[in-house]
Amino acid sequence: MTTPESFRAQIAAFTAALAGRPLDAGLDAWLNAEHGAGSASFSALKTACQDGVAQGWLCNREGGGIRYGRIFKPADDLHGFSVDVVDMQDIAGPHHAHPNGEIDLIMPIEGDARFDGRPAGWLVCPPGSAHSPTVSQGRALVLYLLPQGAIEFTR
Repeated sequence: MTTPESFRAQIAAFTAALAGRPLDAGLDAWLNAEHGAGSASFSALKTACQDGVAQGWLCNREGGGIRYGRIFKPADDLHGFSVDVVDMQDIAGPHHAHPNGEIDLIMPIEGDARFDGRPAGWLVCPPGSAHSPTVSQGRALVLYLLPQGAIEFTR
């Protein structure tokens, strides 16, 4: 059984490999090659997220048809990343910018869910990027790692 404490340790071990790396296409390619869909690390993170949702400590808020929640604020043990998980089905979320970038783990749950057009795996958004996060073709959990927790919602 996954607990918030064991999930934090799992994320901390993972973010250690990301610390200090630029959020760019190279990181996107590395994550998908080393930790992409079908890998043991992808499966472990997906299982932990599904456990957290089932137990009610992940995605414990709801708004606009999206279940969401920031489980961890940025911290030294998480290498400066905050951790959010959302549960979305065939919906676009609120437009926002990533001052420091964003790393997304896309975990389809139902159908052939895509996140911003991408299948299961990782999406790295560089610093200064912005989007309306969109899940299409089904339901997905998406884990967001935000450097220093920085996110700017637009009106």
